[in-house]
Amino acid sequence: MALDIKTYDMIGDNAWCPGCGNFDILAVLKQTLADLELAPHEVLMVSGIGQAAKTPHYINANGFNGLHGRAVPPAVGAKLANKDLQVIISTGDGDTYGEGGNHLLHNIRRNVDLVHIVHDNQVYGLTKGQGSPTTSLGQITSMQLDGVKVNPLNPVSMALGLGCTFVARSFSGAREHLSGVLKEAIKHPGYALVDVLQNCVSFNKVNTYKWYQDHTYFIDPDHDRTDLQKAFKLAQEWEQGIPLGIFYKVERPTLIDRIPWLKEGKPLIDRSWTPQDAKRFLADFQ
Repeated sequence: MALDIKTYDMIGDNAWCPGCGNFDILAVLKQTLADLELAPHEVLMVSGIGQAAKTPHYINANGFNGLHGRAVPPAVGAKLANKDLQVIISTGDGDTYGEGGNHLLHNIRRNVDLVHIVHDNQVYGLTKGQGSPTTSLGQITSMQLDGVKVNPLNPVSMALGLGCTFVARSFSGAREHLSGVLKEAIKHPGYALVDVLQNCVSFNKVNTYKWYQDHTYFIDPDHDRTDLQKAFKLAQEWEQGIPLGIFYKVERPTLIDRIPWLKEGKPLIDRSWTPQDAKRFLADFQ
């Protein structure tokens, strides 16, 4: 049965600022899930802490709202327990690339089959706009009154260097483009990192909606997504124009593929466990 975007609507107030790019990302995500005919019970939204991390509150699907920087571990656990579940992580640039950097790094290495959407507004929006890992060098923020003193992180280059099997960037205002990227990310077997540039109307007065419109361009459709060197070259572009699209896409065995009893057997949630099983394992520690 065809699904409608209203299938994923939640009743209640939304705490995001009017004009925030999060609204675009949420609307695109819901439409994408409907287009792919993924029912709410087939989807798990996982987040940490921050404005982007409120996404599970506003979408009618399974949800888990965890700790700051700790969205990836429960998402991995859920996927290993139920390999048939579509697990989508929704976090901000600070949550992912700052506090959560360690988890991001090692689960990209593991190639867990997850979709990771990073709402990248280049500030910490929930805690009043201080510089995040992606804030530009010299940018004045609510905390760095004389400008940020460290170079910004390049998430795309980092993901490519870590061997991520699906690396993409989009813009919250380019809804059709973002939907196309998310559809491919969801269908991809492996870790899919989608860095989504978005405006923060309250705390980032530099990287505005218009600024992104004026400074971004779409990657040539003929770009070879399997060419790592070309992907790296594209990832270095910023000052003269910010490329949007899928930089790199290859298929490699996922973590579950490399664990036979997970790949070939029943999902863990469908296996029977009894107190006697626990006693048997606990006996090893006595």
